[in-house]
Amino acid sequence: MLKYLKKYWLWCILAPIFMLGEVAMDLIQPDMMKEIVDDGVLMGNLSVVFSVGIRMILLVILGGVCGMLCGVFANYAAQHFGNDLRKSVFDKIMHLSFQQTDKFSTGSLVTRLTNDVTQIQNVVMMAMRSVVRSSLLFAGGIIMLFRQSPKFALITFCGLPFVIFIVTFFMRRASKLFSLVQKGLDGVNNVMQEDVAGARVVKAYVKEKYELKRFDKANDHLCNINLKVQSLLAYMGPLMNIVLNSCVVAVILVGGFTVKDGGSITPGEIMASITYVAMILHGVMFIANIFQTFTRAKASIERVDQVLNDRIVISDGECTEQNTLSGEIEFKNVSFSYPSSSGKNALEDISFTVKRGETLAILGATGSGKTSLVNLIPRFYDVTQGEILVDGVNVKDYTLEDLRNRIATVLQKSELYSRSIAENISFSNPEADLWDIKRAAEIAQADDFICATPFGYHTPVTEGGHSLSGGQKQRISIARAILKKSEILIFDDATSALDLKTEADLYAALKRECPDITKIIIAQRIASIKNADRIAVLENGRITAMGTHEELMEKSEIYNEIYCSQLKEEAKN
Repeated sequence: MLKYLKKYWLWCILAPIFMLGEVAMDLIQPDMMKEIVDDGVLMGNLSVVFSVGIRMILLVILGGVCGMLCGVFANYAAQHFGNDLRKSVFDKIMHLSFQQTDKFSTGSLVTRLTNDVTQIQNVVMMAMRSVVRSSLLFAGGIIMLFRQSPKFALITFCGLPFVIFIVTFFMRRASKLFSLVQKGLDGVNNVMQEDVAGARVVKAYVKEKYELKRFDKANDHLCNINLKVQSLLAYMGPLMNIVLNSCVVAVILVGGFTVKDGGSITPGEIMASITYVAMILHGVMFIANIFQTFTRAKASIERVDQVLNDRIVISDGECTEQNTLSGEIEFKNVSFSYPSSSGKNALEDISFTVKRGETLAILGATGSGKTSLVNLIPRFYDVTQGEILVDGVNVKDYTLEDLRNRIATVLQKSELYSRSIAENISFSNPEADLWDIKRAAEIAQADDFICATPFGYHTPVTEGGHSLSGGQKQRISIARAILKKSEILIFDDATSALDLKTEADLYAALKRECPDITKIIIAQRIASIKNADRIAVLENGRITAMGTHEELMEKSEIYNEIYCSQLKEEAKN
């Protein structure tokens, strides 16, 4: 974490220096107050009261200025530290593979990026202000108190072991609970994220009460953990105050007996000593609070480190030479299993080649491995066995940027953002002008409905694209992929919300306008893919047949069964 503070080293030095100035002014005040009492008030010398009082006011102002400058420099360093750390964590999250984001969960990553980073940022600021202030008050107070009376200093030292015991006792028990608090916050964020994203499903199935109970359970769990922590720490403050006040009472008693026995101590010295005792013990109190904050931040640091130090599972290859851009894809004896599947393969011994400009359709039952297969090409996951070649080079040898720039993918779920339709389409190619955007939309059969919206291509899209229908979202996503102008185009059941005529027009436009682009199309309807150059039938993770529609009708029993069942469905409709 310290590496994020290095560039702000000057502010990290200036903040404690000015805090030193503020504490120095505080430490001088009791001595000056002693002078006012002993030499001014008791001696009836008002000139001393005024002159020393004016000096005290000036020193207070100087201390205030030092405190303000310390706050400015500490905040500057801490805020920029938090900004850099948050950017670094977000950058790491963006480079995590699917299996890693699944491991952390979305809600947990949100908590780590926001709440945990804020906790660490607060500790950095506290280290430059509160830690320095409390340490200087403690050390400076002891020195000044010893100058006043070694006897009073000894009384204060007698109270310190009790304070240290109290702090150690409670912090050791609270440290584990702080980690549970952050995990509880993860749970609340997970439920919140899922329910906000899936609000339409919740409403459609009238599950508001069910989700409210689920949120209540997560929130109650967080509340109970917080109560345990706060209840535990609630005992610490009063116990610390008992020790503090006992020390003050002891100083007053010893001072009183000393004066009664004819000692040389003056009322002003007793007042100054009491003030120094309060400074010392309040410094210890501040340190106890700092320990509490540091203990809480320790849990946050560990959670952020888990993200930052998580080894990237899918990393760049070392291929730097730009080979021929053709879009040819080859699978060689590819097998794949998900990390959480206990070794069971989702794909088994897959081999095929797709030539440049060819359209390969993939058909199969739900769970047959269609999405798993296409996810391996842009390396959303890596193969377990075998290899995949793009333009003759193993996909693992490409840099991820180079590989994914060659591939445009339209996923099953259309992801749109809170920006205009044009900005959503140009997300894949920010340099594209409006003419290019419109051309891509025309191929995707989206231009007509876009032009019919109130502001055309400048019409804003609500979060998640909820202001659009499923078919409209899919066509905008397809236009975005087309605008990318990649050599490979993958449709992962991306036309399921389109009617057959719109879908046929889309594929006809693709064939006419993008003849050199290699296309892999996953579909559920044979009518959608019967004109593909080849069709692969996938069953239980294996390719059981491949050929044209006519060839499969002759030799594939599964393909015939799907075809006949769909014909019957169409006849019923």
